[in-house]
Amino acid sequence: MSDELKRFLDQVHSGITTFDFDGIETPCIELDEKKYDEMLSKVAGASLSINTDLNILQDGLGNVFVEVKLTFSKGNIVETFLVDAKSSLHFFKALANTSMLALSSPKSNYGKDNVFMIQLPRPEKAQDALEI
Repeated sequence: MSDELKRFLDQVHSGITTFDFDGIETPCIELDEKKYDEMLSKVAGASLSINTDLNILQDGLGNVFVEVKLTFSKGNIVETFLVDAKSSLHFFKALANTSMLALSSPKSNYGKDNVFMIQLPRPEKAQDALEI
């Protein structure tokens, strides 16, 4: 295993999942509870936009990672998550299908409350990640 691959694997976010929302598999990134609460307190009640970048990183040996970068227009919030595309294929299928991304904490009640939903402005990037 190359040093670069090991470095990527060490940086992969562990809270990548999906959940059923009204019969639709929805992609979700879990944040630790404190970080999630701090983020929500900065943007609660504010009208905002979230720039969502999906940067595809591959090594030519079949290893594909996607850097998900969220930049909030309010609250000075920038979050970056590295996702192993191979082990999170279900996440990217749901992302390409819904063009939605949920953020939550481990204590959130998926599909019911305390879930922050983001509409992807460029759903084709999720499809690109899935195809690679």
